[in-house]
Amino acid sequence: MVDVLVIGGGNAALCAALMAREAGASVLLLEAAPQAWRGGNSMHVRNLRCMHDAPQDVLIEAYPEEEYWQDLQKVTGGRTDETLARLVIRASATCRPWMRSHGVHFQPPLSGALHVARTNAFFMGGGKALVNAYYRSAQRLGVQLRYEAPVDRIELDGERFAAAWVGAERIPARSCVLAAGGFESNRAWLRAAWGRNARGEWPADRFLIRGTRYNTGVLLDQMMAQGADTVGDPTQAHMVAIDARAPQYDGGICTRLDCVSLGVVLNRDAERFYDEGEDFWPKRYAIWGRLVAQQPGQIGYSIIDAKAVGRFMPPVFEGVQADSLPGLAARLGLDPARFARTLAAYNAACRVGHFDHTRLDDCHTEGLAPAKTHWALPIDTPPFYGYALRPGVTFTYLGLKVGAASAVQFGGRPSANLFVAGEMMAGNVLGQGYTAGVGMSIGTAFGRIAGRQAAAAAAATVAAA
Repeated sequence: MVDVLVIGGGNAALCAALMAREAGASVLLLEAAPQAWRGGNSMHVRNLRCMHDAPQDVLIEAYPEEEYWQDLQKVTGGRTDETLARLVIRASATCRPWMRSHGVHFQPPLSGALHVARTNAFFMGGGKALVNAYYRSAQRLGVQLRYEAPVDRIELDGERFAAAWVGAERIPARSCVLAAGGFESNRAWLRAAWGRNARGEWPADRFLIRGTRYNTGVLLDQMMAQGADTVGDPTQAHMVAIDARAPQYDGGICTRLDCVSLGVVLNRDAERFYDEGEDFWPKRYAIWGRLVAQQPGQIGYSIIDAKAVGRFMPPVFEGVQADSLPGLAARLGLDPARFARTLAAYNAACRVGHFDHTRLDDCHTEGLAPAKTHWALPIDTPPFYGYALRPGVTFTYLGLKVGAASAVQFGGRPSANLFVAGEMMAGNVLGQGYTAGVGMSIGTAFGRIAGRQAAAAAAATVAAA
């Protein structure tokens, strides 16, 4: 019998497997995806949000614990467990040497990501390189790996893990770490969670999934049915406004549009609906998917002019281009009269001071609702560009409730040998909202904790036998 069974194949699962193996446990990792698609959503990530009190190699200046905590509290609107959040924050300060020991390399951010040069450490080669490095290290250390092994059922003995079932195969283990992601790729569950809106639409039918198609929430549903304590709202998710032309699954980070704060965003009725310049884009990009999901037809349109070009990471798809605003409205299929009124009102309301897209500048609107708080420049310089937006779900926040030891809880009682990490428990820290790189911080911190605890639980079982 294996000591530690890890179910999942992304960052949190791999951190758990590596930590358990380093602690001397025998480890089997089950990944639902084929080898070519291993890594879950982690293969699409770019960086890790890191606390640091002084400059550190690829990180500039300082990003102390209290600032990190305030950033997290702000984006979640206070819907976070402070104890667990601070655990994640402190762990982010010390994990990079361990990551490097397993082959992960870091690099400074690209010029289009300067807003996070102080707060986030970027992976050289992105998430795919990180995942591959961890898998190489796992193989070298003797972790058993199985692909195309989706777990259908968890067998419990009271509140203890007994075995996992892959089809008709029963796989027992002395302890287990669940790290199989959320339910974002379960279309029926998304539809049920979001329901039907007042316009008679089923919003979730138009959602695109930025990440893996293999995160269907089977184990989350299993654990809920067996009485595990849960946390979070099923409609809350890391949801980004992405290019409407993105694929249904696995579009990844390249489908995100980063020009929102440099222009205006209109809905299907050619009306603005939120402050595009509320804060730096890394702190606000993850609210825009939900905002678009609440608009008619779950679609939006980001409009910029030539002045914005070169000031954001270029998208993977070219925008719709026109030499006039009426021409752009026609090409986007928006009502030209409404479009003209909205743009004229915005342009007239702009109060241009000292434009600087690298700071919270003084360019704003007056007498306009909704206001644009920063980076408000008239859209008046051709060519003009438009990008259709759809809600892009990265991962859902409904998950299993945990304490600092990452154990699955039943009626407030922690299991002695069943632990959870990554997206399956991220809702403990993320009740809503998101800030760039914090998902990797949560997965890394709790993956390492879960692996260490699972190894200790397995050793205790052997000692008691």
